[in-house]
Amino acid sequence: MITGWGQHHYDSAAWGMNTEHTGPISVEAIASFPKSGLWNVHGDFMVKHEYENGISVLTSGGYTNGVRYEGSEGWIFVSRGSYTASASDPTDKEKSSKALNASDPKILESVIGANETHLYKIDEQHGNWLDCIKTRKAPISPVDIGHRACSVCLISHVAMKIPRKLEWNPKTEMFVNDNEANAFLSRSQRKPYGTNYVK
Repeated sequence: MITGWGQHHYDSAAWGMNTEHTGPISVEAIASFPKSGLWNVHGDFMVKHEYENGISVLTSGGYTNGVRYEGSEGWIFVSRGSYTASASDPTDKEKSSKALNASDPKILESVIGANETHLYKIDEQHGNWLDCIKTRKAPISPVDIGHRACSVCLISHVAMKIPRKLEWNPKTEMFVNDNEANAFLSRSQRKPYGTNYVK
């Protein structure tokens, strides 16, 4: 789940934290893994990331599907609402029907001023991608930001397998002084497939 659906929320979380071009500086996790059978991916889990800006991010399969930003004046929750991309969406339709919520509804009525931060706005993500192919403009989700969101998913999965706090260097994209954790960042390629066999 963390490496399949995680990036759909980690990219939104990074957008809100202004960390789209970096990553956490630490990660720690607990997760249950099956002891037998064909299924070998995690079940229940909890992950904590810490960022250089002092923000902590908690992720769990037990939380409502979406992103909740908490601050000194309350919280805002955002999700895709009742929209689903596929039949396998991990969404409780009843709990996720409201795409935007807040601890105080007045927060949602605030107007963003001309000199405040305005985010890239689109009507539809697939259409944005096609438009950007034509115009050469950067899309709302450029590849480098997608890479950073995916990296958070992957290091979370590593932390589930090594249940201790891991220090992460977002510049080198390596765990700090941790050969055991860094060994999980790559795997043997199966000949003739993989970049090692391209001439």
